[in-house]
Amino acid sequence: MTDFQTADLLDQHEEAARAGRVRVVEPMFKHFGGRRRFHGAISTLKVFEDNSLVRKALEAPGNGRVLVIDGGGSKRCALVGDQLALLGVRNGWAGIVVYGCIRDSAAMAAMDIGLRALDTHPLKSIKKGVGEAEIAVSFGAVSFAPGEHLYADEDGIVVAPAPLL
Repeated sequence: MTDFQTADLLDQHEEAARAGRVRVVEPMFKHFGGRRRFHGAISTLKVFEDNSLVRKALEAPGNGRVLVIDGGGSKRCALVGDQLALLGVRNGWAGIVVYGCIRDSAAMAAMDIGLRALDTHPLKSIKKGVGEAEIAVSFGAVSFAPGEHLYADEDGIVVAPAPLL
C-alpha cells in the first residue's frame, strides 16, 4: 500500500512520536527509485565500501521488506547499482535505504522499488564479504532494528517499532 503520508502517520501517532517510540530520520536522503512512497519491515546491513552482503540480501526473498544499509555515510563509492536494485525488484523488496551512495541512478529511476541514498557515485565498491547483517544500526539520529517498520515518502522517513498502517 502506497496510499499513506508520513505527516499523517505522525499526526495519528503524535504521542508515540513525542515519546520517541516513532522516530523521524533527519532529512539527508535523496529519492532515486521509481517508487516515491514505500514501507515495510526492516532488514539491516552494516557495511563499509563493500557491497557483497548487499547482493546476498537482495538475492533473498524480500517479502515487501525494506533493506536499510548503514554504509557509514561513505561518499567514496557506490553500494547499490542498477543490477542490485533489479534483484530487489525481482525478489519483492519494497525499498532500499542507503546511508552511502548509489550509482546507475537513471536506470533505477524507472524501477518499481523505493530507493533513498545520500548521493550518487560512479565507482563500484569492493567485494570482500565484510560486514554484518540483521543488527541494529544508527544514522540520521535514528536507530533501525530488524523487524521494525519503515515508512518513506516525499516528506521523509519514519521508523516505528510496529506497523502503523
